[in-house]
Amino acid sequence: MARKVIAASFIGTTVEWYDFFLYGTASALVFNRLFFPQFSSLAGTIAAFGAFAAGFIARPIGGVLFGHFGDRVGRKSMLIYSLVGMGASTVAIGLLPTYAQIGVLAPILLVLCRLVQGFAVGGEWGGAVLMSVEHSPAHKRGLAGSWTQAGSPAGLVLATAAFGGFSMLPDDAFLSWGWRVPFLLSAALVVVGMFIRLNVIESPEFQEVKEAGARTRLPIVDAVRNHPLNILLAVGCCLAPFVNFYLVATFVLTYGTSSLGLERSAVLVVVAIAAVLEVVTIPLAATLSDRIGRRKVFLTGAALFAAFAYPFFLINESATSTWVLGLTCVVGLSLIHPLMYGPMATLFAELFAPEVRYSAASLGYQLGAIFGGGFAPLVLTALLATGGGSATALPPYLITVSVLTFASVHFATRPGRAHSTEPGKER
Repeated sequence: MARKVIAASFIGTTVEWYDFFLYGTASALVFNRLFFPQFSSLAGTIAAFGAFAAGFIARPIGGVLFGHFGDRVGRKSMLIYSLVGMGASTVAIGLLPTYAQIGVLAPILLVLCRLVQGFAVGGEWGGAVLMSVEHSPAHKRGLAGSWTQAGSPAGLVLATAAFGGFSMLPDDAFLSWGWRVPFLLSAALVVVGMFIRLNVIESPEFQEVKEAGARTRLPIVDAVRNHPLNILLAVGCCLAPFVNFYLVATFVLTYGTSSLGLERSAVLVVVAIAAVLEVVTIPLAATLSDRIGRRKVFLTGAALFAAFAYPFFLINESATSTWVLGLTCVVGLSLIHPLMYGPMATLFAELFAPEVRYSAASLGYQLGAIFGGGFAPLVLTALLATGGGSATALPPYLITVSVLTFASVHFATRPGRAHSTEPGKER
């Protein structure tokens, strides 16, 4: 059953992130022209990324609401609702009329759909992670939680491949109908994810909490009251991993095409290859964390990301080519990012007691997602604009978030901060 639950979490999370990343890819390549045409190319891209960020603002709300019922009713049912919400909003985006057809109402509807996406994915992560981790033995929990994390690059692979394939259509056809098809395909993926998730059993640790009568009436209130520092540390732990991911997964589409002058399809292939490799390296990094500790692996990733900030841009601007961009993206996304993202899920689960774990872990993760992920493409694009197309203004931002994450992980992994798997007992 543990393997079945992990498979269900991986596949369901892949579907959720496919939907979520379609929007990011479209923001970089399509939405600025179809939904924000009244702006210049750069301003339209910034506006599209602003709408992209709106989904992240809704994520903590989804995390709190789904977390409440996940800690009160159970993990499994919340995963069904989150998958349906995500699929419905993604298909709706594929059916939206553009600015040319209905004017300003088009970007308003786009943002509303994005808010629903954010709300759904906000509830998804905590439930998927806890179902995997709480079904697994202690010495394999890093690996178990990492498969939920691996669903993120797997969803990115599917989204990039789908968009990349249709982006090879003639420009008129792509802008007319081609961009819509990947969003509409979400309906089929949701059916597959639903079938798999309906065939797993509830988390045994939630069952223990329920049988022990340890459920709280307002889990989020108890989480904030009893674990305020751990929640703040969880937010800090997210900053560098999220900025790292969206630097390569989303912002690089704008940077590669506008600043480096590379072909759109070539940059999409680069991102897809790096993401494919990361599906493998995330579990490897998590397995390493089971053996030598989450602390050592996570801190190494944060330090390497800070060290890589300047070389990433200097190398690409001094030797511009698809191959060079591909190599630097693989290093950043497939090698450095997994050291942080792989052990993150289990680290968060270990920070909180089971009776408030869904609420607390979701809140920390989703707040971190706002500051680290939601605004990352927007901030990076704005910094690129202030540099007149040169990326010299970007590395200080990357180094700053790396330092904040390093400090947060350092304190979060000190002895005594983690909780046992037994309801209400410290480890």
